Order: sequence, then structure tokens, then C-alpha cells
Amino acid sequence: MTDPSDDPLDELRRRIHETQDAAQRLAGEAAGARAADESGQVPPPGWASSRDREARAGELQALVALLESLRGLVPTELQEQLTEVVRQVLLLVRALIDWLVERMEVSAGAAGKRAAGAGPDVQDIPIV
Repeated sequence: MTDPSDDPLDELRRRIHETQDAAQRLAGEAAGARAADESGQVPPPGWASSRDREARAGELQALVALLESLRGLVPTELQEQLTEVVRQVLLLVRALIDWLVERMEVSAGAAGKRAAGAGPDVQDIPIV
């Protein structure tokens, strides 16, 4: 007789929930960074360090690897959860693209003002 605690679907459910949590956390961080950028706040020291970028890339690679390994193996009851994870990842990517496009537009607008003789764009830099 098999032990109910060794159910492979429990491990799959756990990994899907972890993936959902990671996607929601990344989306929240992207929204927070976008709001901070729009309000003109200065990012904290060390923001977007190479270690931070590598950690985010690792999380996205883990998401993709999980989705690839689950393709075709997912029971019907988990297909909706997997679809929700994919939707959240796509929403995250969309939010990141929107944020980057807005930053590029702001940068282009600032460059246009400087070229038109509006003077330099001055920003206070906090000293920690």
C-alpha cells in the first residue's frame, strides 16, 4: 500500500504554488519600481546590481523549466492552476515592457528638452 504523503501530485502542487508566489512577487516589485520611477524617487543604493539581475534571471529560468517539464504531464485539475501561472508570468512581462517603454520615452523627452536649450536636467543625489 502506498503512503499518501508520497503523492507526486502534492509535490507538483507545491511547485506550482511556489511559482505563482514568485510571479506575484516579481509583478509587485515591478509595479513598485514603476511607481517609484514615476514619482521621481531615487532607487536605493545597489539597485539593479548584477547579482540582482542574475537572481531574477534564475527565477525566470526556473519558471520556464517548470512549465516545460509539466507540459503534457499535468492532470486536468491542475491545468487551470498552470494556466493561471502562465497568465501571471505574461502579465509580469507586459508590465516590465510597459515600464521600460515609459522610461525610454521619459529619457527621450529629457534629451529633447536639453537639445532645445531648456538647460541641464538636474537631480539631487542623496549622500548616505
